[in-house]
Amino acid sequence: MSFAYLRPESLDAALEALAEPHSMAIGGGTDLLVWIEEGLASPRRVVDLRALPGAGEITLRADGSVRLGAAVRIADLAEHAELRARFPVLADAAASVGTPALRNMGTLGGNLAQRPRCWYLRGGVSCFKNGGTECAAFGGEHVYHGIIAGGTCHAVHPSDPAVALEALDAHVEVAGPGGATRRLTIAALFAGAAANPRAELTLKAGEVITAVELPAAAAGGTQHWEKMMQRGAWDFALVACAAARRADGTVRIALGGVAAGPWRVALSVEEDVASGALDDESLDALAERALYDAEPLGGNRYKVTMAQAALRRAMRRLIAAG
Repeated sequence: MSFAYLRPESLDAALEALAEPHSMAIGGGTDLLVWIEEGLASPRRVVDLRALPGAGEITLRADGSVRLGAAVRIADLAEHAELRARFPVLADAAASVGTPALRNMGTLGGNLAQRPRCWYLRGGVSCFKNGGTECAAFGGEHVYHGIIAGGTCHAVHPSDPAVALEALDAHVEVAGPGGATRRLTIAALFAGAAANPRAELTLKAGEVITAVELPAAAAGGTQHWEKMMQRGAWDFALVACAAARRADGTVRIALGGVAAGPWRVALSVEEDVASGALDDESLDALAERALYDAEPLGGNRYKVTMAQAALRRAMRRLIAAG
């Protein structure tokens, strides 16, 4: 198919273009172009956001916070020396994304906005997110699907950086028609993803992600990343775990590969880890409690075991550093 390609140099121009019917935003194109090629998307115009002011910049602020433009490449997140020193969990998560070529093409905003890699959705099978009313994975092949029920859809979101950003308490800056802006937590960005038949993000029509902000309080401390894959590299997570113990002792832990968006463990579990001095039996109990509400399908119960193992390793590291 053919479409018009626009590369606006101002946010106002980009939002105006996206307000036109059948317009879609693009970053590195590693997901959207595949959708177009496979007939899953048919935009009349594609609006490239990479030329917007500050879109590709990593800004280290005087107050210690960091602003990441939505067009910052995944490779830049992985390789930026100061970002890695202060937010290693994000750098490690970025480094685990795909191949070197994909990391050099893909952008942060595009990575957050990508669609699930569910074969039913991608294959045009009638499913909850493909015009149907039920999740095809429920009675079909679901070995890679989610174990945390948040709605009808059982697909998992593939973004590794999103999991790290949830552990860091990052916020997403969103701009929409008329220049209106919103600031969302990662949890709010993905809220209701499994119950939304058309998308995974809570973006309104015409809205785009313009930046991600990392709070100064999340820098340093002890940060942990683990990604468990079927293959040793260049694969999506079966289970991923991002954990951070801040300098003030507070703890945040999030899992990937288990739900329709990054999934943060219960606050009570984080508080018990923050208290420290837990033996192996206590860690086992915490890991089990963290997955108490898991609802695996028949073929992916192994993910519960994997997630609990990842949580135990992350908790041990945070406690040892406390």
